[in-house]
Amino acid sequence: MHIVKVPGINGLGKTNGCEKSPNEILRFLKEISVNEKGREVNFQNLDLEEIHLDNSNLKSANELIYKNSFGCFGAKPRTIFLGGDHSISYSLTKAFFDFCKSSGRVSQIHSASSMCGQSKEPCLIVFDAHPDLMPPMKEPTHEEWLRKLVEGGFPGENILIVGAREIEKGELKFLKKSDIKTISLNRFEENLEDACDTIMEFANGKELYVSIDIDVIDPVFAPATGYPVPGGFSSRQFLYLISRINKIKNLRAVDIVEINSEKDESNLTVKLGAKILAELL
Repeated sequence: MHIVKVPGINGLGKTNGCEKSPNEILRFLKEISVNEKGREVNFQNLDLEEIHLDNSNLKSANELIYKNSFGCFGAKPRTIFLGGDHSISYSLTKAFFDFCKSSGRVSQIHSASSMCGQSKEPCLIVFDAHPDLMPPMKEPTHEEWLRKLVEGGFPGENILIVGAREIEKGELKFLKKSDIKTISLNRFEENLEDACDTIMEFANGKELYVSIDIDVIDPVFAPATGYPVPGGFSSRQFLYLISRINKIKNLRAVDIVEINSEKDESNLTVKLGAKILAELL
């Protein structure tokens, strides 16, 4: 499995510490011998990489994230990115979107049949307590990265936000205008299997990118994050959900963000991040 550390932060000072979490997650991953599927976790066999970033130069950092992740999509069947705060997901998903578009042009060049030159259809599923659709800044922060992505061309109808429970009025308006789909946590309480099936159906036939903000999980289970919101998933629910998503053959990339190891006195949140990562291996 290809794992890339992306220690980027742009949370206007509110996410300082998240840049240290990739190393901490991997440190606790070493303590997991077997994941919940019964599959051995062999740390030595992991394909590890790091994008070395200067978080004082956001423009350069975003360009590096974009360039390196674009290369991953072309060279690796599946990649897991460890953040960092949610601002890194803008450059990651922008590269994913552009890769999907360019795949058609590449196949046209190498194929005599133009029918083989169709672009791949991108799909984005975001697990987050917040929709991150505030009006974007020039270099997107963790609060508006998704809106900038949509305004840059990513099709809103191919985006599904799961677990958002703290939404501003302006964000709700943008959600509806952009035809972005949502699934509330109530759906999972009513019927976990049915809600999981809905997610699987949404991703069917598309190239899938999954973004996981740890605050989608209830702060009882994941307290060390910048904006904890009560009423989230239990860790058990989420691990089951991730095990289902991991079975999707067209899953190309996952990012795990917003874990702040500096706030994690008991290491509970970092350990949960390591367990989520182990289920994806």
